[in-house]
Amino acid sequence: MAHIPSPEDEAAIRLARHTQTRAIASGDLDLVACYWTDDITIRRGLGHPVDGIAAARDMLDAGAGAGKLVYQREAVTVAVSTVWPLAYEEGRWAGYAGDVSAAPVVTGRYAAQWVKRDGRWRIRSEVFVALDATGEGRTASALP
Repeated sequence: MAHIPSPEDEAAIRLARHTQTRAIASGDLDLVACYWTDDITIRRGLGHPVDGIAAARDMLDAGAGAGKLVYQREAVTVAVSTVWPLAYEEGRWAGYAGDVSAAPVVTGRYAAQWVKRDGRWRIRSEVFVALDATGEGRTASALP
């Protein structure tokens, strides 16, 4: 049976991304995590893998204090499947040292797979690619 997307699906995904991004900035990790599936897989901007919701939460919570990076994501395109309860999102991301009020220290692009479960869109997988950096952002090493 084909998945029949509604016009609200794309809007729901964009709103979920926007809400999750605001939650990252405010440090509300419970709200951030509610948009991931339990088996979320993430490939970080410099290539490091993150598997599972607990590891993803830990990644965002790591480095408390001035050295902590706060990530922001902005959806550019969202495509909802007409066959399966899946969607694809592409966008831009940036990492800020400490909080989002300063200039970003690392920026790039991302892609995400969304899955609709129990009437709700959740992120199952994300791939981030770092493309530019300034200042302290340039000192990080990419995974070979």
